[in-house]
Amino acid sequence: MPLGYIARRLAQLALILFGVSVVVFLMLRLIPGDPAQLLLGEMASPKELASLRAQLGLDQSWPEQYWIYLTNFLQGDFGTSVRTGAPVIDEILPRLMATLELSLVGMLIASVFGIAAGVISAVRQKSFVDYASMFMALVGVSMPIFWLGLMLIYLLAVKFPVLPMMGRLGMEMELPQVTNLLLVDAVLAGQWGAFWDAAWHLILPAFTLATIPMAIVARITRSSMLEVLNKDYVRTARAKGMVEAVVILRHALRNAFLPVVTVLGLNLGILLGGAVLTETIFSWPGLGRYVVDSLMGRDYAAVQACILIFAALMVVINLMVDLVYVMLDPRIRVNE
Repeated sequence: MPLGYIARRLAQLALILFGVSVVVFLMLRLIPGDPAQLLLGEMASPKELASLRAQLGLDQSWPEQYWIYLTNFLQGDFGTSVRTGAPVIDEILPRLMATLELSLVGMLIASVFGIAAGVISAVRQKSFVDYASMFMALVGVSMPIFWLGLMLIYLLAVKFPVLPMMGRLGMEMELPQVTNLLLVDAVLAGQWGAFWDAAWHLILPAFTLATIPMAIVARITRSSMLEVLNKDYVRTARAKGMVEAVVILRHALRNAFLPVVTVLGLNLGILLGGAVLTETIFSWPGLGRYVVDSLMGRDYAAVQACILIFAALMVVINLMVDLVYVMLDPRIRVNE
């Protein structure tokens, strides 16, 4: 395992987070509007406004505000929400877990169906299955998420009520929150009824979120497989009389998987940071909705913490993708 490489990437993570924190800090303060005025209303007196600005630290210079924020952040203090008065970290964690659960299930759906469609299309090139799969992939990329989500709600939750339209768990269900990943918490508590109820609530939002990544994965997998299937080692494996499934899965798919891994990693990061529409449509209590609400309320501490978390997740995902490269293809080496 390239430990030196991992250490360098983690050091880069610290530099990236520092740069992101500076950019976000400056951009938030350039947004028109006064958080104190927004909180107290238009009828607030100048004395009340000055008192609240001092309480929030807004009366200090920007370098002083940033230094205080950075010092607190390094100590694990993400600040206090001006909208709710609660510590930001306590509000972010359950929402982060909700977004993580939705994104991971969505990525699982996109990976399984996208890779399967791409492999079948490549193996049966120019067949009806190939044309149908690529047509559906094109449709999946083209459909807006908000429209697809609303249509699925209408068809499967209103017209034919077979799936729940919103939320993470039925109102009658009670589940102890340990990890805030409801599927995991239900297993830990041994409540299989709650597990299936949480899984049932995940189907519509996860499928909606997975539509575009699924289409992209299918097209990339097909393209990569077509290139690999024409290689000499694949023809040699077939000439030796190997079973076709072994040739496809062991020889072709493994060597065609590197670009697919790249797409999966990038799309997982995009799903984590871009699930706002899906969370809004399905009333999913995730981090995307929390960021939007915090932006509208000029909640500087909450927005800064959320964006830093998204940036850290993207860097970690990219690191994991690079390490998967090494495991899939031993010829790839990273410098220590």
